[in-house]
Amino acid sequence: MQAAIAYPDPAGVADPALRRVAEKYASGERLDGNDALAMFRSPDLLSLGRLADHANRVKHGDVVTFAANQHINPTNVCILRTTCAFCSFARLPKEHGAYHYTLDEVWAEASAADNGLTREFHIVGGLDMKAGLQYYSDIFRGLKQRYPHVHIKALTAVEIAHIARIEKMSVRDVLMSLREAGLDTLPGGGAEVFGKAVRMTIAEKKLAGSDWINVHRTAHELGIRTNCTMLYGHIESLEDRVEHLTMLRDLQDETGGFLAYIPLAYHPDHNELGRELGREGTATTGFDDLRNLAVGRLFLDTIPHVKTHWIMVTPALSQTALSFGVNDLEGTVVREKVYHEAGAHTAQSMSLDEILRLIRSAGKVPAERDSLYRILRTFEPEPAGVQVAA
Repeated sequence: MQAAIAYPDPAGVADPALRRVAEKYASGERLDGNDALAMFRSPDLLSLGRLADHANRVKHGDVVTFAANQHINPTNVCILRTTCAFCSFARLPKEHGAYHYTLDEVWAEASAADNGLTREFHIVGGLDMKAGLQYYSDIFRGLKQRYPHVHIKALTAVEIAHIARIEKMSVRDVLMSLREAGLDTLPGGGAEVFGKAVRMTIAEKKLAGSDWINVHRTAHELGIRTNCTMLYGHIESLEDRVEHLTMLRDLQDETGGFLAYIPLAYHPDHNELGRELGREGTATTGFDDLRNLAVGRLFLDTIPHVKTHWIMVTPALSQTALSFGVNDLEGTVVREKVYHEAGAHTAQSMSLDEILRLIRSAGKVPAERDSLYRILRTFEPEPAGVQVAA
């Protein structure tokens, strides 16, 4: 039985506003929107990290999970190519670099799973008019026939709504059809920031925030678990962030269907928004990356898992995040495309040995999980007295 973990002493928090949050947290009172704003505004990152680390250790101890997953992006053709200012991945149908995989090309991309170790396909793409219900149903059925042991986590809420629109079907019927074809869970992408003013600026014609919530609500009602995200570090205000997180928490309180929260760092390279802001080549700061993870852990108290996406913020920062409320690390991935198009300079995959080394040298215990966060195997921690360079 795990020993009780002592609360961080609020008296040790220098920032008065954050100290009040720490006192509220220590009393067991749920944090509200004003508390979230105080956390986002506080310069005392280390105290915030200690609070988030405590909340994480209460839930998960020293275990850090990861999945042996593979990303597949079947098409980058997207009807919102000219209106999503932050996107570097999308192309118009005849634009240089546009592609739309045939089924054989999907099978070829998935062939890395032939090693028997891959346990999840993460499948997202553009809003392609030629990628409707039949296209994705054929992909899912074909993958399940070839790799019946592999979980299919596929299609953002925006893609689900796009399929419903072009097929003239309800979102519920689309989800039911895709589930019958092999869909297991939904990723959390496409959320960006729900605030209307921000969304009108960075993604004018994209699915509204309330509609994104409704797609996930429908999935949860059907028993399909999902993840949730927030894209931060562009033009959003701190108030926009809190509004977004509140909408996620409200849905989780209603349905309990979210598995994990993954804050996503905006990358400004090769997209219109980055050029307009004069931000090309300038990523989010490590301070803000860690703060978003910590606030997510503390405010989204009923979402069990918080993931750090090493592709977006680097493995080194993701390793640090394991002491800032994070219990899950993006996995092996294999050939990630979306964020590399936007200027991510990280590798496109990470080996098992690299993942184990990163987790162990942070003083944590690595564990491989499945897509529903069930532990499949736990690896030994680093032996006492052994120092491993990060």
